[in-house]
Amino acid sequence: MHAPSSTAARRHQMPWLIISAGCLIALLTFGPRSAMGFFQLPMLQDTGWDRTTFGLAMALQNLAWGFGQPFFGALADRFGTWRVLLLSGLLYASGLFLMSLGTVPMTLHIGGGVLVGLGVAAGSFGVILSAFARNVTPAQRPMAFGIATAAGSAGMFLFAPLSQGLISSYGWSDSLVILGVMMLVIPLIAIPLRGNASSGTQSQTEYKQTIGQALTEALGHKSYLLLVAGFFVCGYQVAFITAHFPAYIGDIGIDARYAVIALALIGFFNIIGSLASGVISQHYSKPYFLALIYVARSIAVTAFLLLPQTPLSVIVFAIVMGLLWLSTVPPTNALVAIMFGTRHLGLLGGVVFLSHQVGSFLGVWMGGYLYDRFGTYDPVWWFGVALGIFAAIVHWPIREQAVARPAMA
Repeated sequence: MHAPSSTAARRHQMPWLIISAGCLIALLTFGPRSAMGFFQLPMLQDTGWDRTTFGLAMALQNLAWGFGQPFFGALADRFGTWRVLLLSGLLYASGLFLMSLGTVPMTLHIGGGVLVGLGVAAGSFGVILSAFARNVTPAQRPMAFGIATAAGSAGMFLFAPLSQGLISSYGWSDSLVILGVMMLVIPLIAIPLRGNASSGTQSQTEYKQTIGQALTEALGHKSYLLLVAGFFVCGYQVAFITAHFPAYIGDIGIDARYAVIALALIGFFNIIGSLASGVISQHYSKPYFLALIYVARSIAVTAFLLLPQTPLSVIVFAIVMGLLWLSTVPPTNALVAIMFGTRHLGLLGGVVFLSHQVGSFLGVWMGGYLYDRFGTYDPVWWFGVALGIFAAIVHWPIREQAVARPAMA
């Protein structure tokens, strides 16, 4: 099944200033939160906390990110992307500064959990991709989304070795302060992203609705609900690996440097996977493509757990998972735009992402809780395999078409 395209749309010039600014912001907002796993062991060693304490903070971060995404998406749709990105920089920096104190678990949970999560929510894909969608043609959206997702992947690739190097040189606390200062440049980079849902080259064609009408329409649409259910699984799988893989590498007796190599490889091959996903999503069925991604993830995890675990298998697993890591984002967001348009894409894309982050909360929290209870991460891994099969099943019947509206008949 081929996705529709037009010659005129392909000739439309990409707004490269807006895309470049959005990509830099995606790189910055995705970078530090993807490197949180490197802070776990040195922080716990200094404070005496257990992995459940750290896992709860990261779970709260993912949950705050999820619940904040629809809210900040709606604010960006209404009041403009730049204002929301200003909040992103301030919230993100404040959270990292508070996390750096390391005095009591509450500072970790509020700073590294709630504030960092809200900072990421205000500056992550939901807000940025909505701005892109308003300024590119429908045929260009998957590719634009793929470029932004690749930029977020580059943040993971760059910040994994950067964070580890900072921790080695300055300690975990000062490293968090340095990362916090970096987040304060986000509002400056965001200046080209000043528009809201009424601006951009595509705004004049959008169906006019209130927020309540848009939510009612989306939550009554079967394909949208299946998309929401499936994206839960993506969050569970990637958040668990991000938060707990460095510790898991040590548990199976592999040198800690391979954790840095693995997360950097995930980030690097995530760039390739995200760009490839954008290209594939322009030409082939997005629901079928998503189903295949989730099946491939389950196969990769199963092979990693059953085959001998060596430094080589860690590297191979990181490469495969990197190709599949955020490849779900371009087709998922493109499907939301196809179904409902871009007028409330920040809000409706944010609701889908909320499901992703509920899954992230579960994956991160279960990782810490079950490890402290059973001394192994294996139950969390295998639950993720089962969820991958579930996600493939629910994506298969999704229909890649606009919702029926009387005014558009």
